[in-house]
Amino acid sequence: MNELDFSGKQVLVVGGSSGIGNGIAQAFRAKGAEVHVCGTRASAADYSPEEGSHLEGLDYFQLDVNDPKSIENFSTPFERLDVLVLAQGAVIYRRGEFEMAGFRKVLEVNLISLMACATRFHPTLCAAKGSLIIVSSTAAYHSTKGNPAYNASKTGAVGLTRTLGQAWAEDGIRVNGIAPGLVDTKMTKVTTANPKRLEGAIERIPLKRLGTPADMAGVALFLASPLASYVLGQTIVVDGGLIL
Repeated sequence: MNELDFSGKQVLVVGGSSGIGNGIAQAFRAKGAEVHVCGTRASAADYSPEEGSHLEGLDYFQLDVNDPKSIENFSTPFERLDVLVLAQGAVIYRRGEFEMAGFRKVLEVNLISLMACATRFHPTLCAAKGSLIIVSSTAAYHSTKGNPAYNASKTGAVGLTRTLGQAWAEDGIRVNGIAPGLVDTKMTKVTTANPKRLEGAIERIPLKRLGTPADMAGVALFLASPLASYVLGQTIVVDGGLIL
């Protein structure tokens, strides 16, 4: 028996149009799953490979997680869901999160929409005795000087993972999370595109390299598989040792 064979399984990755979410979506597809992804743009054609988007073989839907009604009214072609990955994320640089409008916007995407999506798909996850994986960040474990909303939201995501893990275990749903470190995506270009910042960042990582979406995907596959059948409410830090 291959515990990492997801043939016949239905997987939905919110925030799966690019970056970490896209890497996770393609990993499940490679293991045989039927994978659906959500992004903010009208169609899959609106994304480019340069943005870290590889949407071939994936079923694409538009979903604006910033809009509660959009989540509530979101219709899908599947009646059961084996794995739900919540990988949506937002950040505002240049002290934009110190303005209340910016603070609220980031909280809406990074935390409130997690609960909205989780409850929206609770019945379909319940029917399949499925797995929910919440992508947070190592920012939950240290301060991020210029980004109070990002930090608060990711810290909240770790708490939400624990609490939903306990609450939904009786429904047969296993809830766990992943806390990525510095991963090379469009959201981290503020660091990766600046040679001096990048050098300093890599120096602080014991494995001496940036993380990749594929690094995160391996942990997602594990958490959704029978190999993790007794893992509940945990957020696994995947950061090359950054926060050691």
